[in-house]
Amino acid sequence: MAKKQFKAESKKLLDMMINSIYTNKDIFIRELISNASDATDKLYFKSLTDSTINADKDNLKIKIDIDKDARTLTISDNGIGMTAKELESNLGTIAKSDSMAFKKDNAEDKNLDDIEVIGQFGVGFYSSFMVADKVEVLSKALGSDEANLWVSEGVDGYTVTPAEKETNGTVITLHIKESKDGEDYDQYLDQYGIQSLVKKYSDYIRYPIVMEMSHQVPDPEKEGEYITEVSEETLNSMVPLWRKSKNEIKPEEYNEFYKQKFYDYNDPLLVIHSKTEGTATFNSLIFIPSQAPMDFYSKDYEKGLQLYSNGVLIMDKCADLLPDYFSFAKGLVDSADLSLNISREVLQKDRQLKIISKAIDKKIKSELAKLLKNDREKYAKFFDTFGVQLKWGVYADYGMYKDGLKDLIMFKSSQSNEYVTLKEYTERMADSQDKIYYACGSSVDQIAMLPQCEAVKTKGYEVLYFTDDVDEFAIQMLSEYDGKTFANICKDDLDLSTDAEKEALSKKNEENKDLLDKMKNILGDEVKAVKLTDKLGSHPVCISADGYVSLEMAKVLSQMPNGGNGIKADLVLEINSEHPIAKKLAEADDEMLAKYTKILYAQAKLIAGLDIDNPTELTDSIVDLM
Repeated sequence: MAKKQFKAESKKLLDMMINSIYTNKDIFIRELISNASDATDKLYFKSLTDSTINADKDNLKIKIDIDKDARTLTISDNGIGMTAKELESNLGTIAKSDSMAFKKDNAEDKNLDDIEVIGQFGVGFYSSFMVADKVEVLSKALGSDEANLWVSEGVDGYTVTPAEKETNGTVITLHIKESKDGEDYDQYLDQYGIQSLVKKYSDYIRYPIVMEMSHQVPDPEKEGEYITEVSEETLNSMVPLWRKSKNEIKPEEYNEFYKQKFYDYNDPLLVIHSKTEGTATFNSLIFIPSQAPMDFYSKDYEKGLQLYSNGVLIMDKCADLLPDYFSFAKGLVDSADLSLNISREVLQKDRQLKIISKAIDKKIKSELAKLLKNDREKYAKFFDTFGVQLKWGVYADYGMYKDGLKDLIMFKSSQSNEYVTLKEYTERMADSQDKIYYACGSSVDQIAMLPQCEAVKTKGYEVLYFTDDVDEFAIQMLSEYDGKTFANICKDDLDLSTDAEKEALSKKNEENKDLLDKMKNILGDEVKAVKLTDKLGSHPVCISADGYVSLEMAKVLSQMPNGGNGIKADLVLEINSEHPIAKKLAEADDEMLAKYTKILYAQAKLIAGLDIDNPTELTDSIVDLM
């Protein structure tokens, strides 16, 4: 029989289907199984309205067979089948979807609610030619006395001839290409390779996908020897966990699903299982890990949720479903409302995706807020692991997401070793307090020993301890909380004094102006100013910053690849006016004043966690004084 050409389609178009639209050869198995599922669904749908059709769900299945010697992979179904005309129409015209037409023709039938038609574009079948140099489709339509065989070797066209087949359904036989030029096609003739692909892409097709599997088992008659046993096994789970009612699922089922699906040895810290209906209808199952993935802070880490359409995996990691501050979340989304591109590989940037993404973001925030309220210990564990991500979320994108995250971030404080939220801090502020005080450092212990902390705590004020690089940047972006502004206690404009105390301090600075100017000249451009202060309690000296850039900001910026573009903090050396050292300085001659000044400056830098430029000079000066 003469070959027929593909209708209205050129060789270039079919080449594009095979070589350009699909970027991953493995997905051919997904496409063919999805087509088989559609055909089975159509038969089941017809049986709901036609009592003469026997479509017992228990007998409907999709079968896979491998013949390594013949190099064939066969996928068969006992679905509705196709006539010769339908074979030509559906397979002879590229991009014509019989499934989509079926769905439109029966759109008003309520029975269709129980049917999940997956195919939309009619191009998935042609992904077969990525792995096969010849494809045969044997099909017999429901109610027909005839079967037909469609055969094609690709762009040269196809033939349709009468054939023999006892029952309705379709059998697709792929003649797998020979492996060459670095392309491994033998993997598609390996039972475990096919089993893995089915599990990955089609695990939740709702009909059994079966295949004869061979296993080596001990020979009962010959000790130490093995025989091959062959049995038909179901490869897919069929019913997705996320489509079950939450009341039917035990915690250990969630845990086991998570560990197998996302390759984690630990149970998840939090499970978020939800079904959303409305402008976007979807199921989601999201897990918060109990530990950060090993590659979480590496450039190789990829965020994203698995994306399913009617139980068929479309994308392994859809980054658009998660904001960066929730990049640690694992899980999946399953929706029938998605606008997919022609290959079902890449999701188009459409309104539905944005709606789903916003809903997931809102749901995760809501569940974390519940955890914070109801299980503080577990939330603290979560925050220890992923709190930095939330703080980066407050800072990122010019604070676009700060309002949704500000009540989820926490800090250690001077009041206890436990975390405190900004809400809790403001609720227990003293009536006389109008600012939220904080200090930055490398650790809680280091901050607690800062001279400025003593003065603030003496006033009865709580100090938040910022130990992560991002903390102060996030707070600066937040600007205020509940009408209260933030104040860095290590800035020189910290105002804790009464008017009388301010006046007395101003007078002391004026009286010691010559001394302070000398000390400034000794230190040169190292500091912007030297002044007396009354905010150090029992401590003799401290370093503070003048202006927007704090000490901690300057340290963080200096560690960046570009060195922070040379941005530095303007340092101020502050001397405790009530400490004996102030009198000692006033009595010193110029030589001793220079030594005292450099020692005090070095001491202040050490307390602040800053590097000393010349430690040898410091130790020599201390030895001389001793």
